[in-house]
Amino acid sequence: MAIPDLLIVFAVIGLLELSDRTNFALIGLASRRSGFLTWAGAATAFLVTSAIAVAIGTVVLAFLRPEIRLVQLAGGVLILVYAAHLARRTDPAEEPPARRSAFMTAFLLILLLEMGDSTMILLVLFTGGLGDPIGVFLVGSAALLGVAAFACTLGGQLGARVEPKTLDRIVIGILVFVGGATILFALFPSLLPSVLS
Repeated sequence: MAIPDLLIVFAVIGLLELSDRTNFALIGLASRRSGFLTWAGAATAFLVTSAIAVAIGTVVLAFLRPEIRLVQLAGGVLILVYAAHLARRTDPAEEPPARRSAFMTAFLLILLLEMGDSTMILLVLFTGGLGDPIGVFLVGSAALLGVAAFACTLGGQLGARVEPKTLDRIVIGILVFVGGATILFALFPSLLPSVLS
């Protein structure tokens, strides 16, 4: 694959992911949990979804559309459940869950949010269009991992500077918005312009 093609894949995937709901969910998670472990869980999920995107083709995608919507719905519900858990806590300064939990929470959240997401579909399309699955995987994954590092760093900074009660309200608000939007777009995909249209 030529250098301009690599740059296009990196820029499109990275810029799209910066404004994606996944990025905001990661900021929220990293503000309350270990930034590195949150990043590691998200990075692992991004690698898995990128590998899936490169492995499947646009033909297989057509058969998976209904199941992708179910996975998106599950992702939205998971985010809302996590927001409800945060809202139920009485002491926002309580210790965060175990380190393993930060990794697993980020991994499951990103895995569910990315299934059928526009960046995953674009990776499928880039793979078919450019004919270089390994190049698309490496460059697309690098863009996603970079955005995840940015989100986790920003979340960590936010968590260190904002009062715990205020931070909890911000995180709950972000998660409710992201979860609701995820469910809404899964139920009504026409609300969000995408490459599927």
